[in-house]
Amino acid sequence: MIATVLFNAIYCNVKFCPIIGCPLYLAGAANGKLTCRHCLANQQKKSLPCIMIPNILTIAGVDPSGGAGVLADVKTISALGAYGMAVIAALTAQNTQTVAGVSAVPPDFVAAQINTLFADVRVDAVKLGMLGQQPVIRVVAERLAHWKPAYIVLDPVMVSKSGDALLEKTAVQELREHLVPLATIMTPNLPEACVLLGGGQVESVAQMRRAAERLRRLMSDSGERWVFLKGGHLPGNDTIDILHDGDRMLELPGHRIETKNTHGTGCTLSAALAALLPHAGNIPEAARQAKAFLVSAIAHADELQVGHGHGPVNHFHALWKAR
Repeated sequence: MIATVLFNAIYCNVKFCPIIGCPLYLAGAANGKLTCRHCLANQQKKSLPCIMIPNILTIAGVDPSGGAGVLADVKTISALGAYGMAVIAALTAQNTQTVAGVSAVPPDFVAAQINTLFADVRVDAVKLGMLGQQPVIRVVAERLAHWKPAYIVLDPVMVSKSGDALLEKTAVQELREHLVPLATIMTPNLPEACVLLGGGQVESVAQMRRAAERLRRLMSDSGERWVFLKGGHLPGNDTIDILHDGDRMLELPGHRIETKNTHGTGCTLSAALAALLPHAGNIPEAARQAKAFLVSAIAHADELQVGHGHGPVNHFHALWKAR
């Protein structure tokens, strides 16, 4: 039913935009035909037409519980109407309560996965999550610099929801120097931002703004680059996020949802950004849509019954509700 409604389209003369869970985007009548606002913007930017399903690659670790990592990423990408692919960069023994172990994937094999995929498949955006170790970060940066995907979303995963370390301390400098400059947009939370900046604390929106400015200076000066600084760790009930591109400083307001089931929120947000960017008219618009998707997934998280700790968000809330 959802697919019938959302894909009731013929190339750029569409009635509905084929992005599941996103609002209707109509620019109005053009020569007597309804024209999709995304397609108009994408014609100017030479992005994908709305009717073309984007291919989105996540390079991250595996969480067997499915709440975070590549499994959460592929669920998010699929829920937003894109085609999900994954390169496995790390393995974990993990549930909703703890990370019992981490096993690295050999860097050469990570490179082989990336090269084999890019040699055959059009990759419209890449999301980077848990990479774990310095050699893996180095080889991922080298391969992405070689293949040059149009969009790279960097989620600098460092610690799990249960508090377990997912990135070796020796790898932070590698991430800062070799992956951050490649990113189109990076999505650190406040603790991750402090690590990337070498210390300190961020406990207010004013401090977030200053941190976003410093984080943006770590990124490349070429092209459009954004910091999406997540404010979920701020005290109080407001969850204000900051978007900054070196010029504009935008606030994305929000309110805390009372639930313990927030496992994989960072993975979900960054994967949603990767899924939405190829079709979005601009990065702030993709960021707003990604946050809206995450908020809905959190709001419906208690409908799931997965584990006894911090359960996952509900990635397929829109699809399952319709059923």
